[in-house]
Amino acid sequence: MATGSTRPTSRDVAQAAGVSQAAVSLVLGDKWRGRVSATTAERVREAARRLGYRPNLAARNLRLGHTRTVLLVVPALTTEFFAGVYTGAARIAARHGFGVVLYPSPEGIGPARDPFASAQAALDGVIASSMAADALTGIRGDQLPLVMLDSDPTGSLGAATVNLDIADGVRQITDHLLGLGHRHFLHLAADIPSWTFDVRARELTTRLAAAPGTTLRTARAPIAIDEARTATADALATHHPHPTAIICDDDKLAAGAYKAIRRLGLRVPDDISVTGLDDLALATAIDPELTTVRLDAELFGERGMQALLAVLEGRTPEEGDIPVQLVVRGSTAPPRAS
Repeated sequence: MATGSTRPTSRDVAQAAGVSQAAVSLVLGDKWRGRVSATTAERVREAARRLGYRPNLAARNLRLGHTRTVLLVVPALTTEFFAGVYTGAARIAARHGFGVVLYPSPEGIGPARDPFASAQAALDGVIASSMAADALTGIRGDQLPLVMLDSDPTGSLGAATVNLDIADGVRQITDHLLGLGHRHFLHLAADIPSWTFDVRARELTTRLAAAPGTTLRTARAPIAIDEARTATADALATHHPHPTAIICDDDKLAAGAYKAIRRLGLRVPDDISVTGLDDLALATAIDPELTTVRLDAELFGERGMQALLAVLEGRTPEEGDIPVQLVVRGSTAPPRAS
């Protein structure tokens, strides 16, 4: 076993785990399945953790011709959601000896400059949000192994897709508000050309069309509090019948709606109920706390990285959307009796 300041070697790990160096190489290179038992693999990983062993990735990468680096392309980091996506992706990547480089697309959407002299030479694969998809052409990421997040499974550059069940989130919100007795709705929609926001609008329209006596109006705004406030104020000044509930595509839009409602001398939820979508920290910082849909950003990132690993290994990624959860707080209540 390594002592003092000597860096532990794979031989030290093999001795500590009671296995061969070849077995250590298989386990730490994540090529052990079908060659060593799961129990042995865990014993090797535990020995490596205990010794503080880190493979010499630089030497291994020279042998394999890979950098073991993945690019995560997201919209501009304006919320903590994509920080959570990165955390989840990086967690899975680290277990497999990969690093993740986070690259926000300028302005959230549109082309991006190549972050490397040659993306194809420096990267093993790309994970990209649909809202940053246009950046892929600029970095030639569409020519690498690719996984798309929050993207249309039928039109994502032929790539594997990982999605949250956004449609079900909208169904949960709509059913909650209909159950409270609301019939007149304003949809404060994100003014961003993206599949995920199209899904929200389409599902909301479909759900309310099946509910007798409902009305739905739409106002659009960038995902920014001041712009959302202006859009809400304009909508409330012109929409008739007056909406009793505002369904927002994002928690930041909901915060803007709160400001508009209060400047009009109205109260949430006494006069107007408001819902969001994301469950950011902001949702519990505003008063009353926001009814919203919780999206598990870290699990989203984990699933994205797992899907890319599957693509790199020639396997089919796990299928099925990631479940989401309605969180009911103080911003929704039955409509005021007219």
